[in-house]
Parts: sequence; C-alpha cells; structure tokens
Amino acid sequence: MTASPTSPERCGATFQFPYEEPVEPTERTSPETTSPPLGPSTVDIVIPVHNEERALRGCVTTLHERLRNDFPFPWRITIVDNASTDSTPELAEQLSEEMKGVDCLRLDRKGRGLALRTAWGNTDADIAVYMDVDLSTGLDGLLPLVAPLASGHSDMAIGSRLAPAARTVRGPRRELISRCYNKLIRLTHGSRFSDAQCGFKAVRTSALRPLLHATNDDEWFFDTELLLLAEYNGLRIHEVPVDWVEDTDSRVKVFNTAVDDLRGLWRIARRKSTGAARVAVPARGPVTSEHPDAVLAPESKRSRLFGQLGYFALIGVFCTIGQAVLYWLLRQWWPAVAANFVSLLVLTILNTEANRRLSFRDSETGLGRAHIGAGGLFLLGYLVTSAAVLLYDSAAGDASPAAESVVLACASVLVTAIRFLLLRTTVFRRDDSSSPRQESGETN
Repeated sequence: MTASPTSPERCGATFQFPYEEPVEPTERTSPETTSPPLGPSTVDIVIPVHNEERALRGCVTTLHERLRNDFPFPWRITIVDNASTDSTPELAEQLSEEMKGVDCLRLDRKGRGLALRTAWGNTDADIAVYMDVDLSTGLDGLLPLVAPLASGHSDMAIGSRLAPAARTVRGPRRELISRCYNKLIRLTHGSRFSDAQCGFKAVRTSALRPLLHATNDDEWFFDTELLLLAEYNGLRIHEVPVDWVEDTDSRVKVFNTAVDDLRGLWRIARRKSTGAARVAVPARGPVTSEHPDAVLAPESKRSRLFGQLGYFALIGVFCTIGQAVLYWLLRQWWPAVAANFVSLLVLTILNTEANRRLSFRDSETGLGRAHIGAGGLFLLGYLVTSAAVLLYDSAAGDASPAAESVVLACASVLVTAIRFLLLRTTVFRRDDSSSPRQESGETN
C-alpha cells in the first residue's frame, strides 16, 4: 500500500464524537411514536479539498444545515485538506471553530485517494461517507445512501448518475467519457455497479478497514479500486440513483486521469488473476428465512451441480450453434482448418466468460485465470473438432460446408461434455473449506 500519514495534523477545535444536534421532541422523535429510532450508527462525512477556498464555506454551511435539520444519525463533518496552496487550510480551521460537529485534517501531500484513505483509516465512526466539495450530488440522496448500511443490509453504498432513475445535468463530453469508462469497467472486470466515480459514497468501517490496506492509488482511481476490491471480495454494494449537476470549476485533468484509470484497471486485473486481490473482510451470516415455521429446501452439492449443468447446457447450445454458423460463413472463403480455428476461438472466449458469470459464478477464479485455463481446453477442443472434420472429409470425399458444420456440431457436443468436467474440477474448482471472508465479524 502507498504510504500515508498515520497521524495527520488536526486543526481547529476538537469534540467528543459523535456530535448530534439537540432537537425538541416532534411527532417523529417524541416518546409516543411507535417507530423505533434508525439505530446508533455514527456517520463521519469526509470532504477532501485541494485549493477550494471558493467552494468550501458554501459546501460546509449547506451540509451542516441539512444534517442539523434532516439527518437522524449522530454525525460529523471532516474536512481533509491535502496540500492546498491557497487559503483553504485557514478556512477549514475557521469553519471547525465556528460550527459544532465540524473537524478538519491537514495533509502535506496532494491526492484525493490519499485524503480519503487517511481520514477513513483514522475515523472512529461506524459509517464513513465521502462527498465532493462542489455538492454536485443532491443531498436528498444522503439518507438513502446511509440507511442500508446502518440497517446492516449492505456493506457499501454508492451514488449513481447512470442508474435508470438518476437525473444528471452535464455536458456531452463528460457524459460520453463517463459512460465509456464505466462500460469499460463492466467489460473488463464484469462489475455490476453502474457508476464508479460519482463523488458520493458510504461504507461500513468494519468492512472498509481491510480494503484500505489493499488499495494502492492516491489519486482519482481510488474510488474505482475500492469498489472493484469490495465487489471482488463479496461485499454487498447498494446503488442510489442521484440528482447530479455538473460544476464546471473542476480540478480534474481529464486526459491524465483517463490514462491513470486505464493503468489502474490493468493493475487490478493482474491482482485478481494472481489471487492478490483477495482480502479477509467480515463475513455475513447464512441466508435464512425470517418465518419461524418456514419449510426450507436443503442446499446440497447435487442441487448445485444441477444448477451448473442447466446454465452450462444452455450456454453450450447457443455456442455450438454459433460456432457452426460462424464456421459455415468462414468456410466460404477459408479452408476447413482455418475456419474451425477462428470460429472455435471466438466462441470459446464467449463461452468461458458466460460460464464464469453464470454456471460457476460462486467460484473464486478471476477473469485472467479463467481464460488462461480455458485456453488449454481450447487446444483440446480444436484438436478433436479438426480431427472430426478432416476424417469426415477423407471418408466422404467432396463434402459440402453444410455437412461439415453438422459433423463439427456433433464433435462439439463431445468436447462440451469433457469441457464441463474439466472446468468444474480444475479451472472453476470451488473450495468450500475456505473463504475470503472471515468466519466471524460484524454483520449489521
């Protein structure tokens, strides 16, 4: 992990955490109400800043007022200045002295990832939140962001500008870059979240601390790195559609950030392929029914096998048909061996990825290792199917491409059966005796 200060300099007045604004009893808070409080979870809202003297006061004042009036959890605002050269540090200290519930840290190195890692690593709150100083994300999303974590339902929550119900106002250039970047993450890492870089995230600190030790980036890729590690290690991520308005006074250098992000995606992919991305995070309890008299179907290795077979067979049917069609098309111009090689290669890649995501989705095998292992099976399949086509040609004489396609499909059925056995027992072998998640840990 990149070195970061373990004892950041605190500025301004300090107070006993958590801070909770005293309120007069209302219909929501009076003893007569039957609804229980949302829970004792404490929330630390971190705002990293670098040369933000223009935006800082408006951000903290607006957020402080919203938290005092509408936020039901004990909270704190932590301003993290990372090597500002303007009056931002003095302003942060002034705000911490003026407002109860505001604290500030000062770092001598620049980097948003460094600021978040330092503040989150030193927090004593149950839930750590991060938001951008420009408040581009509407604060109406703050409570929906925190509530799933306070209830114990989720480990991490992220705001999404690309979710179906989100409302986003920004220029076409940033819209295109954002969509392309998030699409690239889904294609290369198989991620399920829709927006990796929205500056509006929350995470339970019990799950966060092990992940922080596994992160390396000190800059803008930190968000994506943390999310990919969290998803890879089985944490539950909740997405909140947000309202987001672009602030054109941005410190982001788009080209440099894009290059760094591509390097970061490659670095995480390598770590996944070698198993270095595994982190021991707190485990969740078993999935059980809330009903005391529920009749539950026992989970067994047999039922798991049938489920894998079902997905594998469905994928195999489509891939076998696809290979036969692609072979027939290529055979119009290419010799049989070349057409078979290309069609089998293309469909093997698609088949492996589909099985990794569906048939063997509970396996710990990473993207790189899965396709490397499938490469050996590709050679086996190529030899068997090529031998079948060549033997048929020598026996039948002048065989048509359509007849060769039928023979190829029949040989592929045999290869598919062998492929399933080897994928299940070697490439995607599931080790039930170990888990990346700890055997015990906080779950709510």
